[in-house]
Amino acid sequence: MRPTSSIFAAAAFGLGTLLASGAQAAQCGNDGSGFSAWVEDFKAEAQSRGVSARVAEAALSGVAYDRSLIAYDRTQRPFKLSLEQFIAKRAPNSLITQAKARWAKNRALFDRVEAKYGVEAPVILAIWGMETAFGAIQGKKNVFNGLATLAYDCRRTDKFQAELIAAMQLVDKGQLSMSEMRGAEHGEIGQGQFLPTSYQKFAVDGDGDGRSDMVRSSADTIASIANYLRQHGWQRGGGFDQYGALAGWNSSSVYQKAIAYAANKIAE
Repeated sequence: MRPTSSIFAAAAFGLGTLLASGAQAAQCGNDGSGFSAWVEDFKAEAQSRGVSARVAEAALSGVAYDRSLIAYDRTQRPFKLSLEQFIAKRAPNSLITQAKARWAKNRALFDRVEAKYGVEAPVILAIWGMETAFGAIQGKKNVFNGLATLAYDCRRTDKFQAELIAAMQLVDKGQLSMSEMRGAEHGEIGQGQFLPTSYQKFAVDGDGDGRSDMVRSSADTIASIANYLRQHGWQRGGGFDQYGALAGWNSSSVYQKAIAYAANKIAE
């Protein structure tokens, strides 16, 4: 049954008021002048989206507008390198050698992951190595600080507000602790450098302990990368240059080609 016009109008007014207050509560900005006020407003907005007051306060207390991150985000210099330059920087021969050694040492694990997800070891190793040197370099930046800065910035505010909420939810639901929320500039977490929304969707338990812990568990990381690629269309036996699936990992064509290059070298 359709609502009467008066009820419909009242409902529409209430929704419009809610949306308007939400937009006002977390209004983006193109410089740091409104950041502190935005943070206070976003604490309340996070709670309206189901985040506990405890986590919202702990996540955002003390965050500061990161001008260097904004400058980096707007230039993305690493992805302007040539393929040869990018490979030399992110997929050198030393990475290929380490990847082969890890594959040989953990072949049973990689075989199990491939059997379950259809993703071959070389491409997983290429991504794992290029992202964090196989877990050695996960980043030490406060995830909430970077995400709050990007969520406030008008350039991609919707995307990073969603990432900021997801990061809070990871803590709120006990998937990660507040102390584990350390990573790279854009809020990437763990050995696979997943953004929080991707962590929620694609992180899986690879070692059977009941947790999806990509900060400490290499097995969880390996399985989670495989699950991510499978969910983005990876086909077993389709070669390592499946750029449609790799585009789900990173939109840079240089990065995609470097992953395929490294995977082929690892497989040799």
